[in-house]
Order: sequence, then C-alpha cells, then structure tokens
Amino acid sequence: MSMDRRPQTIQIFLPSGDPQGIRTAEITTRIVRMIEVPRSLLSDFFRMPEAEQVGVYFLFGEDEQAGAPKAYIGQTGTLRQRLSQHGQQKEFWNRALVAVSLTNSLTNTHASYLEWLSIAQAQKAGRYLLDNGNAGGRPHTPPPLEAECDELHETIRVLLATLGYPVFQPLARSEVVAQPDEVFYCRASEADARGLYTEEGFVVLAGSSGRLDTVPSFQSHGYHRVREQLLEQGVLAAEGGRIRFTRDHLFQSPSGAAACVTGRTANGWIEWKDAQGRTLGERKQA
Repeated sequence: MSMDRRPQTIQIFLPSGDPQGIRTAEITTRIVRMIEVPRSLLSDFFRMPEAEQVGVYFLFGEDEQAGAPKAYIGQTGTLRQRLSQHGQQKEFWNRALVAVSLTNSLTNTHASYLEWLSIAQAQKAGRYLLDNGNAGGRPHTPPPLEAECDELHETIRVLLATLGYPVFQPLARSEVVAQPDEVFYCRASEADARGLYTEEGFVVLAGSSGRLDTVPSFQSHGYHRVREQLLEQGVLAAEGGRIRFTRDHLFQSPSGAAACVTGRTANGWIEWKDAQGRTLGERKQA
C-alpha cells in the first residue's frame, strides 16, 4: 500500500492557539479528523465531543531501554474511557493521535478492521517498536466496508505523517530502491554498504555490512556511541570482523551513516558514491 502522493490541502487547527497543545488535522475533502493530544492535556480532550466517539488511536513515545521510538495502536467505542485507562496503565507514551469521523459514522466494525490494518502496516514499515505484539487475525469485514476502510486508512496515513508520525511509511520506499541511480554505496576495508539519500536523512539499507573494529580516535566521537547503541538494539549485528545492518536505519546525515559503516570519522558527501563513482555531493549538492 503506497502513500497517496496527489496534491492535497490539509487544514491544521489549534483550539487553544498553542502549537504544542492539542492540534486537529483534516484533509478538506475527506471525513477523517485527526486529533493530536499531549498526555498532559488528556482532560482537555475529554471535554471535547470527539471523546465520546468510536475511534482508532495511536500512542507515541519512547522505549527507554532501547532508546527507540515506540507506539501502541488501538480502537474503542468510547475514546474517553480507553484513553483514561491508558493514562493510568501505560507509561511510555506522551502523545495520543486519535482518528474520528467528521460525520460520526465510524462503527466498531470499521474500527476493528482499521486497528488490524494499522498494526499490520506499522509492523511492515518497521519505524516504531510496537507495544501491541502481533496484529492478530484479520477481522471479518464485508467487501464494501473493507473498501471504505482502506480509503479511511489512507487518510489516516497522510494525516499522521503530516503531524510528524510517519508510522506507516517505510524508511526506504521500494520504488526508490528499484532505481539504480538513487542507490549509493560505501565500499571500504571490510565495508560494503548501500543507502539512499531521502527527505529525512540518509538510510542505510538492510544487509549492508561495515567494519567491526574502529580506529582509536573514533572511540571518543559521538558517532561511536551511536554505533554501540545500534549494536545493543540489534539494528547492527556483529558477524566475524564485520557489522551487518539487520534492518533499514535512518541517520540524520550521510556522514553519520558513513562513520558507522567505516568505524572512523568520515565525510559522507564523499564516501557515498553511486554506481558510476559519482559522490553523493556531486549528485545532490550540485
């Protein structure tokens, strides 16, 4: 399921005027409203009429042990009751994103299917650790209702990403990986890595390998600690004299990606090259 890339108008409203407070977002031609609620403002959300509706919700925070973003996906017939329970019982989250219908037409059947689909798509994208476990069995949904839910889910995808939570978007889109000109390589001693330069940063692709040993001067560098964290989290696996990326991973800069691959400080704009030997800097900074 690919992200809808047609031009769209999204309206974001700040009920209190505070950009860090509750925010609502809508695509002007769709019936889904997304409400972003900071945990500290749950009581304010509970006074909104949407708190009584059927909805699909997403809790976002951080897994402190892994140092990685974490999410929980759920659905309920009464948002107030369920979010109140999560406010008491779940510790990790600090923001709730709630999807409701502008026409108040979501049923429990809609919500159950949207929950199942959301968990499955979030697992496939792999951006967040999920507190849910697995997606469970696919709920029985009549074909007309399933088609309606797929359209609703596409709107939810766009609104979540717009608000800064791209939980359904893979780090490396398959259509980009399939374009040879968009793949860059870092090949050095005991390193053979592939990556993409994206709107978010630099993504090193799963299966890439790097040098396990690091030069002494690198051990006091900030990227060395990043590397150690990735090993602890299982993003990197030590295999013989190399490290291997077990899944796609986003770095904030090409240099951070190159440093983790080579085990030394590196200028990523020079280290990453396309299949013709042109550097990333030559390709993307011209």
